[in-house]
Amino acid sequence: MNELKKILTSIKKEGYKPVYFLMGDEPYFIDVLCDYITENAIPEEEKSFNQMVIYGKDSSINDIISQGRQYPFMGDKMLVVVKEAQDLVKTIEQFSTYFKSVQPSTILVFCYKYKTLDKRKELYKTLSKSEFAEVFESNKLKDYQIEGWLKSFVADENLEIEPKASAMLVEFLGNDLSKIANEISKLKIVLKNDRLITADLVEENIGISKEYNNFELINAVANKNEAKAFTIAKYFALNTKNNPLVVTTALFYNFFARLLQYHGIVYKNTGVNPADIAKQLGISPYGLKDYQIAAKVYPMKKVSQNIAVIREIDLKGKGVNGTLTHDDLLKELLIKTFR
Repeated sequence: MNELKKILTSIKKEGYKPVYFLMGDEPYFIDVLCDYITENAIPEEEKSFNQMVIYGKDSSINDIISQGRQYPFMGDKMLVVVKEAQDLVKTIEQFSTYFKSVQPSTILVFCYKYKTLDKRKELYKTLSKSEFAEVFESNKLKDYQIEGWLKSFVADENLEIEPKASAMLVEFLGNDLSKIANEISKLKIVLKNDRLITADLVEENIGISKEYNNFELINAVANKNEAKAFTIAKYFALNTKNNPLVVTTALFYNFFARLLQYHGIVYKNTGVNPADIAKQLGISPYGLKDYQIAAKVYPMKKVSQNIAVIREIDLKGKGVNGTLTHDDLLKELLIKTFR
């Protein structure tokens, strides 16, 4: 994220470089940078003749090099965007020949998604050393980084978000940054002149229940709130399509596996900083309180027992050792977890 902001700042202050090679397994950041260049590099009135989009599967490296060496028509710059550039993986190294004669009036943008260049080979070395090029590697965020990114994204949109609303979005949408960004954009329209994204707003406009979701179920288990946990489980049993058992058991397993790790960290380091604990667990600092509370009601031995129970329920849910209903499996999971 910091590297992306650094590149955008450089563009705004110093202008565009002739080549931008955007690669990596997180498509969202590649799209953000490509969209910014596409929207701002060429004046609107020149885009019809000085801006071109090429798709990797429909072109060759020689075609791209040839297009890159053209001169702009009645303007200062020409923009060539190569989308799905990863389809050129077998011949992409040949692009290094372009740097023998770079056309400074052309901006070439490669969107090389889900892959990275071999850093041992000539093209990456050439791109990295050239004053005419910028290489951006877009990496997937860790799970514990998602809420931090979401908070930053919301702030950039001049909005605020409640911690519970943030947790609901992350729990429901996972690490799909594009989906999260789209949902925030929709909520911004709904908010109009307001700035705060609340749990109620998320529930009303995105269809995520603020009371009946896995986030609240884990919270109920962490606090050993049996009544709340069984109420949510009943709701899940009546809405199995949106609340599959495999997802619930996976989240249970992740929670108790991290709780076991939490016990180990605290046992070995009594004075460790909470922020450091959250980082080691791979969660946001906001989510740490559930582990702090749960550690008091689930000793290490009980945590280990619960992990064994979760594995047992997961197997039963897959039809091993008989077949039980979704409702029965959730009840058994909770009963054995609490007892």
